[in-house]
Amino acid sequence: MQLPPKVTDRAFARLAEIGAADQGQALRVAVEGGGCSGFQYEIALDTPKSDDLVLEGGGEKVVVDAVSLPFLENAVIDFTEELIGARFTIENPNATSSCGCGTSFSM
Repeated sequence: MQLPPKVTDRAFARLAEIGAADQGQALRVAVEGGGCSGFQYEIALDTPKSDDLVLEGGGEKVVVDAVSLPFLENAVIDFTEELIGARFTIENPNATSSCGCGTSFSM
């Protein structure tokens, strides 16, 4: 049984801060081929599509397309603020390795 990704309260709170739902947008998390480790995350505001998995919290939405879903099984989508900047992050238990940039991984 496939477990969907989880979204932290911090990630939903950040989406509320930037007014994503007010603009009819959701945070799209996708996996595409490429990057220095074989796969890379694409994270952007986008309009939800009818076949997306929709994760909701605090009036905000995070969407994942059907092709990316197996790569994100049981992953955690979060928002972090560090000295180098603030960004959405993905903790992916399926990734066997990742590169230093944090957006590329292999399975």
